[in-house]
Amino acid sequence: MSIRRSTRSRRAVAAVSLAAALALTAVGCGTDDGGGKTDEGGSSPSSAPSKSADEDKGEKQEDTAAGENVDPNVKLAQVNGRDGLTLVVNEVKRDSGGFVTVSGVIKNNGDELRSGGQWAGSESAIVTNNPNSVAGATLVDKIGKKRYYILRDTDGRCLCTTGLTAIQPGKSVSVFMQFPAPPETTNEVDFTLPTFATASLKISG
Repeated sequence: MSIRRSTRSRRAVAAVSLAAALALTAVGCGTDDGGGKTDEGGSSPSSAPSKSADEDKGEKQEDTAAGENVDPNVKLAQVNGRDGLTLVVNEVKRDSGGFVTVSGVIKNNGDELRSGGQWAGSESAIVTNNPNSVAGATLVDKIGKKRYYILRDTDGRCLCTTGLTAIQPGKSVSVFMQFPAPPETTNEVDFTLPTFATASLKISG
């Protein structure tokens, strides 16, 4: 009896070992096939982070452009506009791409709604393509005696905040504007936004 049991035990162990080996082989093949299909389809976990990284980069650029990553406690200038509106400039940064970005906040200190469509300027092409924007802003290099207008793409859209709605009393909106960069030797410019007083700004970066 003991010999039969020992033989059966050895057979059982051998069967279990064989089954385990076959299972491991199947799993290995499945992983290779799955990996190849996933890489082609672009739906693998390894490809997903790449897509997310691109999306995150775009979102970060948009946030930065909108002034959301600018320190609101930094006030380079504060000028008053009409009807209780105030413009606070938080940052004027020279970027390596050859442009200057002005970021700030427009606040409604009055007790009535204020329109968000009064800063697009008077140029018909700009107003048409950029309603309710801050496309009418300009920079003036007094030393170089040059005026700089907001950059725009090939479709005439400004590189600035657009789609501004009416500002509620006591509320504020973040704005940004991108201009061609003055020469490196110019570190101070005059900034003007329609309906606001002119502000003298120092360029950083």
